[in-house]
Amino acid sequence: MAETRFVDDEPDPGENGWLGDFARGPAVFSVFRTGPNNGGHPLLPPEFRITCNDGAGPREICRFTEEPEFAPEWFGAWRNDRWCSWILRQAKRLIENPEA
Repeated sequence: MAETRFVDDEPDPGENGWLGDFARGPAVFSVFRTGPNNGGHPLLPPEFRITCNDGAGPREICRFTEEPEFAPEWFGAWRNDRWCSWILRQAKRLIENPEA
């Protein structure tokens, strides 16, 4: 089982919707909420995005909402990756209890 560690680098959550970070191996994942204050639409449910920095700089790997009828949208090599379900569980943990 991969070790989970949490990262202490905390950007200002008020500026970009940042909810927190988690890591697995060399990859650091960040979770952000979009919404009226962070570029989302005020009448739609909040959307969340996950970025990954594995040493090549952060890039978006997934977008999702908490609406059950919408499936997460994975990007690039992350589509069908074996870490996807683990990443979503960690992201949902941060949504329920943000670091900020």
